[in-house]
Amino acid sequence: MAKDVTPHTGRKQVARSEPYQAQIPARTGIGGVLAPVAGFGVTLSAMFRPTVTEQYPFERVPPKPRYHGRHQLNRHPDGLEKCIGCELCAWACPADAIYVEAADNTPDEQYAPGERYGRVYQINYLRCIFCGLCIEACPTRALTMTNEFELAGPTREGLIYEKQDLLAPLADGMLAAPHPMVPGTTDTSYYRGDVLGAVAEQVDWVREHRPDEPSLDTVTIVEPARGGAR
Repeated sequence: MAKDVTPHTGRKQVARSEPYQAQIPARTGIGGVLAPVAGFGVTLSAMFRPTVTEQYPFERVPPKPRYHGRHQLNRHPDGLEKCIGCELCAWACPADAIYVEAADNTPDEQYAPGERYGRVYQINYLRCIFCGLCIEACPTRALTMTNEFELAGPTREGLIYEKQDLLAPLADGMLAAPHPMVPGTTDTSYYRGDVLGAVAEQVDWVREHRPDEPSLDTVTIVEPARGGAR
């Protein structure tokens, strides 16, 4: 007796009692005649448009606002860093391009609100695929992506960006870390946006511990945080 070698798919065969009927009605008339070439509509319309050539790098056309470019580590309005070293961005990265090493904040070395900050932060742009999953995973909005796209370089080592390469520049009212938090506030106050800038107590602390700090010459002292004590 011959052995049945028909492959078994594991699916039950169901006999069709009715012929197949398309869910989309067939086109008739002119629409039916042009249906075979309807998919080329976008191509045909683009053929009659003027050609636009961007003269890069002599003329730089700004990218779209939501373009995923170089990353940036953001700061709070008083200059403290938003990164808390949680490493969620590194865990979310599908290309294993991010390396984070956290450390504890101390009274003399307060870099971020709360208990910890990102002591080491590296992004390997040889691996990064600019997917944006890292910024979605960040709980404090410390990591965002800019519109900068010119990242080419002569060496492979130069494409591994360190923390100092990614930190956002100091804006008006910011004081370079480390320095204490605004008196009378908690890390929750920072996340809620209650801190509006550096206050006099922070400036005095930096002037005492780092009198040569360049940001002392440009910082703008603001009123204390809402609900904070002076």
